Amino acid sequence: MAKYIVMAEEGEQVLLDKAREQLGLDLKDATLIYTGVGAINIIQTLQDLDREAEIYNIGYAGSANFDLGTWVEVTEVRLNHPNVTYPEPELKLIDESLGAELPLDHDTVRAICYTNCDFVLASEYKDCVFDMELAFIAALGFKHLHALKYVSDNLSLHAYHDLTHGVE
Repeated sequence: MAKYIVMAEEGEQVLLDKAREQLGLDLKDATLIYTGVGAINIIQTLQDLDREAEIYNIGYAGSANFDLGTWVEVTEVRLNHPNVTYPEPELKLIDESLGAELPLDHDTVRAICYTNCDFVLASEYKDCVFDMELAFIAALGFKHLHALKYVSDNLSLHAYHDLTHGVE
């Protein structure tokens, strides 16, 4: 089965080294793909991949209350649309009744990830992370999708830039 590490930007590659050092994650046999940020880039880059492939989405995420540098293993992903409510399918990544999904040497926090079309600067949601890609990856229907997020900021674009030099 093909394995892919999916990251938004080249600057996130430092997270692979951190995941190897801090968590013992070994994905040497996986192909690295950079998608670009956001839904259109995700769809255009990943639309032709085999849905049976193993996908490992590793990237930065914000959180209202998790400490900076916390690794989060994502259990479920949803879109973040705080101003309206409408029915959407649940996009589960981990069955909580099972053990760890990723072969990690150290424990991580498990949490929901909310995907946004813009950087989140404020939210009442706690004990979760915010990104700009994962829900779109999950919506493509990959059967073996795993996600690890590294908390880069507490909903501060300035702190994110200081750490990552990423999205302007």
